[in-house]
Amino acid sequence: MDTKIDIAIEYYTKKGQSILNSVNANSNLTADELIRYGEEMAVIEYKLTALEIAKEN
Repeated sequence: MDTKIDIAIEYYTKKGQSILNSVNANSNLTADELIRYGEEMAVIEYKLTALEIAKEN
């Protein structure tokens, strides 16, 4: 059975991949949209890093 940390890692990984797919599928994004997507990805990467560290400990 997966731990809560593993489930959270899986969730944020899928969420990040979804954002990347959205950006890659759209060729006419505005600068503001790119910035927003970048900020969302930064938050997701931060959470994934924290979860990986928590999993090791």
